[in-house]
Amino acid sequence: MESMLFESRDLAKTEEFLNRAYTKMQIGGGSSAVRTRISRAAADSISVDRLEIGFELSYDADPLGKICLCEVSTGTIQDHVTDGWQDTFRPGDLVSLAPPDRPYAGKICNSSYTITMFDPALLTRVAGVSRKGNVPVRLLDHRPYSRQAAQHLSRTIAYLGDQVLRNPFVRESPLVLASVSQLLAASVLAAFANTAVTDSDGPAAHPSTVRRALGFMESHLDQAISVADIAAAAGVTVRALQAAFQRHLECTPLDHLRRLRLAEVRTELLAADPSTATVATIAARWGFHHHGRMSAAYRAEYGELPSTTLAR
Repeated sequence: MESMLFESRDLAKTEEFLNRAYTKMQIGGGSSAVRTRISRAAADSISVDRLEIGFELSYDADPLGKICLCEVSTGTIQDHVTDGWQDTFRPGDLVSLAPPDRPYAGKICNSSYTITMFDPALLTRVAGVSRKGNVPVRLLDHRPYSRQAAQHLSRTIAYLGDQVLRNPFVRESPLVLASVSQLLAASVLAAFANTAVTDSDGPAAHPSTVRRALGFMESHLDQAISVADIAAAAGVTVRALQAAFQRHLECTPLDHLRRLRLAEVRTELLAADPSTATVATIAARWGFHHHGRMSAAYRAEYGELPSTTLAR
């Protein structure tokens, strides 16, 4: 999936593009003044699209096969209907447009909005719940728990769309892509009611849980692993894993994983030739895509900037 830009004042060309970029659909325009602009930032299975529909556009679409989040900036999306419910979306609303396997229809009225799409399997992987019968995690409501939950998810989407997905290092680093995917999925699970269920801590918050988890982390540092993968390797639920790490290491599993990868960055920096190597390239290889944050974490851990280590 690549970044793109589409602009048109032709209804037929707009329909052709929407069919190609999203799913099979029929559209209609209530005005002769058609104006469409769509830009996309994307990497792996995640895309963040900014759309401007400068006229009244009706749509009747087939299932997308993806989780599709919509955040309205201006105008309205009226009479949106899918899966037994109907709603109208106004500026500030952030919603899930439709279940991945359900068609949807409605009308866009001179609106600018953001569409964020990703593979629904990502929710199940990140949730780390029991998958009896391979039942995927589903969202149970199309609106977030609260305005605060929606605002947090909105900030995550803006960060991905404006910075992360436009960074060329993202496409070159499987670890960065994995961390980006986990961030988005975790933010969605935190914002919407869903079918993910975690068990209680119980006796699993034990030192042996941490030892098994650390062994798995250390042997998979160069691979895209999630907290759910770590929990499975330790033989506990995600919640029990988090409780064990908090109790015995006073951090989260992913915090410790980042610390281990930061140590790998330091090892490479010390061994690298400063005339040919760069901090950014080495950091991206270990899953760090935000240079400022990585440098701050590195300095807090080792008492110097990564550039100082490389120069030495």
